[in-house]
Amino acid sequence: MTRDEASQNLDQKLRQEILFARERVYHFAKPTPFEQLDIPGLNFELWVKREDLSPIKAYKWRGAANRMATLSELEAKRGVVTASAGNHAQGVALAAKQLGIRARIYMPKSTPKVKQEAVSKLGQEYVSVHLAGDSYDDAVKAARADEASTKSTFIHAYDDLQVMAGQGTLADEIVLSGKGPFDVAYVQIGGGGMAAGVSTWLKAYWPNIEIVGVEGEGQASMTASIQAGKPVMLDQVDLFCDGTAVKQPGDLPFQICKHSIDRFITVSNAQVTKAIRTLWDGLRSISEPSGAMGLAAALKEKDSLHGKKVVVILCGANIDFLQIGRIAQSEGASSKFNRTIRVQIPETPGTMLKLLDKCFSQVDITDFQYGKIDQKIAWPVFSLAADQLETIQSISNKLDENGYTWQDISGAIDVNFRAIPFRSDLLSHPAFLRLDFYERPGALHDFLAKQLTGNENLSYFNYRQSGERIGRALIGLDFPSSFERDAFVMALPPQGEGYRLCHAVDSETSARLSGSAT
Repeated sequence: MTRDEASQNLDQKLRQEILFARERVYHFAKPTPFEQLDIPGLNFELWVKREDLSPIKAYKWRGAANRMATLSELEAKRGVVTASAGNHAQGVALAAKQLGIRARIYMPKSTPKVKQEAVSKLGQEYVSVHLAGDSYDDAVKAARADEASTKSTFIHAYDDLQVMAGQGTLADEIVLSGKGPFDVAYVQIGGGGMAAGVSTWLKAYWPNIEIVGVEGEGQASMTASIQAGKPVMLDQVDLFCDGTAVKQPGDLPFQICKHSIDRFITVSNAQVTKAIRTLWDGLRSISEPSGAMGLAAALKEKDSLHGKKVVVILCGANIDFLQIGRIAQSEGASSKFNRTIRVQIPETPGTMLKLLDKCFSQVDITDFQYGKIDQKIAWPVFSLAADQLETIQSISNKLDENGYTWQDISGAIDVNFRAIPFRSDLLSHPAFLRLDFYERPGALHDFLAKQLTGNENLSYFNYRQSGERIGRALIGLDFPSSFERDAFVMALPPQGEGYRLCHAVDSETSARLSGSAT
């Protein structure tokens, strides 16, 4: 039998197993919704398969339940063992509880807490969770060692025909929805199990559909394998999209995907973040990063999709609450166009206000970082946002026309980590204020223009938008004398144009900030 004949044989077996899976998976859960996502300005029809609304908030219940439903009586008695970054583990736990089968589940130590807790809740007394290593591959090694010593059945997360078939039932629901045929489907890839099952089934009913495999930048193990002609292992993988952070695709998914997927595309973490924001805006759904990868790819290629019908899979929503905050503050989360600028200005009173007036009046300042490091020159850093790309691009011309020396430092590590350089020995009589700025254009400008007298010098500024109606800031001002400083603090209204004063920082904290604490 030739290699192509073997692949065709595997395709046929998978299609047959998907039909059998129809009879099994719906004993464990119901079909998930299939909804149209309306995005303003989009020139193609976009549909989303809502696997985030399944009992485990991800599609993995399908493959796990289908595989466990095929266990023999002896295999069920011995119990099962598996490895998972989180979602497959929940699927195994769901099936273990319903079938009364003992399961030991190995997960990386970095697995989000929400996924660990969900596994224990779903499986209850039938499941035990074991943390092993820092990656999915480490967890697999530990689970395989368990399998060898206990003779339990290993339930693979993706390299298994019944698992792939179970995942294929989500494509069956798309076909049966009556919303097709579709022109393009974007399918995210980790180990490749879902991509194999979904692409095989969609191609069976709509041979002309284009299947696009989506991988994260720093995770493209399937692309590397296709290029090499065999499954290959990456040295390391980016963990932002933790649900697809697999160093090497499965052998069976590879054999399927090399024929059923038409082409591959990678998406950046920033593009995934934007897709998460889009899903929240359009569906009020909070996707985990890997769950939004398909949409990220569709948005990346939106200019080539004019007039087409497109399907993406929101494959999971198991995300730690704390990670939501980090994602919301990260590059790509804003619905606006952004850039970060570092500008050189004289270290003299009034120059900051002049810069705002001349160059930044038409944009929002979402982040402002500055610390005094020189007596004559200042280098404040501004993160700027605008609704139109042309507006944000025009900043360059305004800075040049007004003679400023500047740099675009978008994505700079020191800015992202808020490493604000600051020399306290250059201060004379500092005062630090804790302010809230109302999130409206011109709020910062109004404070600088109306509350500063002109005799003080801005020495420190740490501000960023919080996502609320206010943005919080810590501001340092330096005065020629202690009298002028105390008079300013006493006279400053608790609320004014664009701001409200939380408090003037107490003397002990101010001393620490200015480096004069004993």
